[in-house]
Amino acid sequence: MSTDIEALQASLRTFAAEREWEQFHSPKNLAAALSVEAAELLEHFQWLTEEESRLISAEKREAVAEEVADVFLYLLQLADKLGIDPLDAAHKKLLANAVKYPVERAKGTSKKYSEL
Repeated sequence: MSTDIEALQASLRTFAAEREWEQFHSPKNLAAALSVEAAELLEHFQWLTEEESRLISAEKREAVAEEVADVFLYLLQLADKLGIDPLDAAHKKLLANAVKYPVERAKGTSKKYSEL
């Protein structure tokens, strides 16, 4: 695992321990919190057109960055609790997706792999 990821997870453990929050950080609760934060991220794009979502203001971009951080931090905590290396899991998933979505069949389409 990346030393940066490990260091961030250690910082998150310390942060939670200092506040005695570990008692609330079950995998179920962390997954729920992750879902809530992902919804808060989505809220910044609600009702925007495709073009507007690509051209957000610097102020909106900063707010989006904070929500991205919240999602990332909860995801790291969940992975830590379950002993999952998030980088390894991501690499494995990318390889699996390459098999499910071969370039020659998936290029230029948003269809699900089962529809290709």
